[in-house]
Amino acid sequence: MTLTFHWFLPTSGDSRNITGGGHGAEVVHRDRRVTTRYLRQIVTAAEELGFVGALTPTGLWCDDAWLSTASLLDSTDRLKFLVAFRPGLLAPTLAAQMAATFQNQSGGRLLLNVVTGGEPAEQKAFGDFLSKDERYERTDEFLTIVRKLWAHGDPFDFNGKHLRVEQARLVSVPDPTPPIYFGGSSAAAGPVAAGQSDVYLTWGEPPAAVAEKIAWIRKLADEAGRAVRFGIRLHVITRDTSDDAWREAARLLDALPPETIAKVQESLRRSESEGQKRMLALHGGRPEDLEIYPNLWAGVGLARGGAGTALVGSHDEVADRIKEYADLGIEEFILSGYPHLEEAYWFGESVLPRLQRDGLWVHPSEPVSTRQAAVPFAVQAR
Repeated sequence: MTLTFHWFLPTSGDSRNITGGGHGAEVVHRDRRVTTRYLRQIVTAAEELGFVGALTPTGLWCDDAWLSTASLLDSTDRLKFLVAFRPGLLAPTLAAQMAATFQNQSGGRLLLNVVTGGEPAEQKAFGDFLSKDERYERTDEFLTIVRKLWAHGDPFDFNGKHLRVEQARLVSVPDPTPPIYFGGSSAAAGPVAAGQSDVYLTWGEPPAAVAEKIAWIRKLADEAGRAVRFGIRLHVITRDTSDDAWREAARLLDALPPETIAKVQESLRRSESEGQKRMLALHGGRPEDLEIYPNLWAGVGLARGGAGTALVGSHDEVADRIKEYADLGIEEFILSGYPHLEEAYWFGESVLPRLQRDGLWVHPSEPVSTRQAAVPFAVQAR
């Protein structure tokens, strides 16, 4: 088995410092404004370096993911786009139709990241006034409708607690069916993730915590008669030496004024997201003791909502941590760094070749025969 790596599209802006935003946090440090030309540089670099896809976020703090990614299709030949979207803000039939259009016109380059939404204030700004548990109920209904539409059977009716359709059917269905990526750490999220997702995503926590999440979702999926793959979302700072990498982490931290950290943390503490609460618990809002596990740094979470940890170290150290997560059952890695263009090259030119040498990664453009010749890597099933 080989591992899959994705990069990130900074559709809120980019910087040589930590770009904040998400989960109620105010956007900070966006020195490079969002332009199609700059995003093209990132996606063409990601494709050349061997990333499979690019996660594109959703929310008030960034540009629309559907439009941003559609504008970049002609700039790439192979790269897939992991489009984040929120069930309930689109009618399920329209969302299924949009996904089919994107998938068929792109030649099968759509991946879907379902974001149920953990911030009531932001959801209300979009016109959504359901409670958190109700949003997960609606997500389950939404994905049930979408999957049935993609199956292209007879027109059907669905009458749920939150959603209702009559005689729903698509003329054109996506080929292939886009895989569903799904994250969530709350009790309400688990059954939906196990029952609907193809890839369950976790933010970067120490390996023991990630192993617990995997066991939790795997058990729920087994009970539902399904198999789920696992992925992790991390930032990365990789350099020729460990000292160089940690100096860069220190520079990013030094660029955050204490008042900015305090303001961001105050906003994030209001989050309903269980995953966000877990991120906050890793550092407690304090800019010290941020290496929470060897080469796992929680400093990003001081200024940014959502994924708040980074792999920091030499290229060999970062590769070793990736192997450690892979040993738990993680197959897909969604990575990012500041700035996103330069950090893609640091990782792609320095870490991926090490993983290739060990038989854990093959460039997606290589012939199938070369991929099959790669040394297999046994992931522990636990």
